[in-house]
Amino acid sequence: MAVIEYNGKTFDLPRELLPVGAKGGDVVRFHIEIDRAATEERRKKI
Repeated sequence: MAVIEYNGKTFDLPRELLPVGAKGGDVVRFHIEIDRAATEERRKKI
């Protein structure tokens, strides 16, 4: 697990979600988006 600090709070995150070579003290950026197609498929299944 990796500990991520964001806005003064910390979160645990699986290391495999981090870029290869990321190490303690590195600053990483995340991009989160909604996968509209996958969301629609899930809605159809439900």
